[in-house]
Amino acid sequence: MKYVKFLPLFLLLITSCSSVKVATDYDTKANFNNYQTFAFYKPGIDKAPISDLDKKRIMRAIETELVAKGMQKSSTPDVLVSIFTKSRERVNINDNNWGWGFGWGWNPWMWGGAGRLNVNQYTEGTLFIDIIDASKKELIWQGIGSGALAFSNIEKREARIKEFVKEILEKYPPGSEKR
Repeated sequence: MKYVKFLPLFLLLITSCSSVKVATDYDTKANFNNYQTFAFYKPGIDKAPISDLDKKRIMRAIETELVAKGMQKSSTPDVLVSIFTKSRERVNINDNNWGWGFGWGWNPWMWGGAGRLNVNQYTEGTLFIDIIDASKKELIWQGIGSGALAFSNIEKREARIKEFVKEILEKYPPGSEKR
């Protein structure tokens, strides 16, 4: 019974640490087996509205994931990788109006009346990773990841960025994602 009072805190903790929501799109005519080398597309990355340090963190995480997939970084790449980011403030409101108690009326035992209102404000970030055919200069794959950002320190910031990139690039190339 003494642990019941910690249940709302535990549930809030679980829901606030939600994972990254990922969506992808790609050119169905592209042959992804032909793409073995990559480089970063600096003009696109420069437009991302985040700090240069976060750009470096994202690019390192992308490089790690692509190399793990068997690709190589090259000065004459098959594909170019670009990123873009967005963020917005979000508010979650949970009305935990549950419980039981004694009251007046037709039925003196009633359900309800606990009345806790939880308001949680957080920043939701979105990371776009674009894969561009280097010879045609055409977008062939795009991965988009959205989720809560919790950057209380550098280690957590780096871990969250790696999580975003890993979750997005799990779906690259098309058909490679875990089933």
